[in-house]
Amino acid sequence: LLYGSLSLAARTWDGGEAKMQQVADLRSTQTYLRSQISAAYPQRMLKIAEFPLLFTGERDEMRYAAALPPRVAEGGVYYFRLAVVRDGNRSLLVQERMIPDVNALEVPEFRDADRSILAEGVAEVRLAYFGRPAGSAHAVPPSWLEHWDDPQQLPMLIRIDVKAEKGPPWPTLVVEPRRSPAAGCPGWDAVRH
Repeated sequence: LLYGSLSLAARTWDGGEAKMQQVADLRSTQTYLRSQISAAYPQRMLKIAEFPLLFTGERDEMRYAAALPPRVAEGGVYYFRLAVVRDGNRSLLVQERMIPDVNALEVPEFRDADRSILAEGVAEVRLAYFGRPAGSAHAVPPSWLEHWDDPQQLPMLIRIDVKAEKGPPWPTLVVEPRRSPAAGCPGWDAVRH
């Protein structure tokens, strides 16, 4: 009886600690993503016609430009990719990053990018973008879209839903980018505003 009670208590304790660690990881990942995506910078490619923004959004992947916190790396604008990738039998929510060459003639790819694992045991990430479809008039009301392909403006809101391999899905995260695309305008004068 004593052995059974101690065994049950140990399993309960270990289960509680694992759950607390999972919740702590979820919170820190969501806090990081909120601060990172809200600081998305409307970086433009300067040598491509129409000066497109470094931002594309798909249902399961997002690419955007933002600054890393100073404690992580040197300053400057980085180009990020957020997606779920398989690594053997593990499913990981990762963020890849690279320094973009804004004078290149094509949008950079993530071939040799640095990778950070944000969370393990993630079955899928589902992204949505609130705004008007590319080329639509201002009279068209904004709505949630599965793809963002407007090269001239950022979405008004970004929604991230994460489904875990085990356990309940994460709480929905909705983030508002703080900067206007005008901040990335090639004619923007930072001194005179």
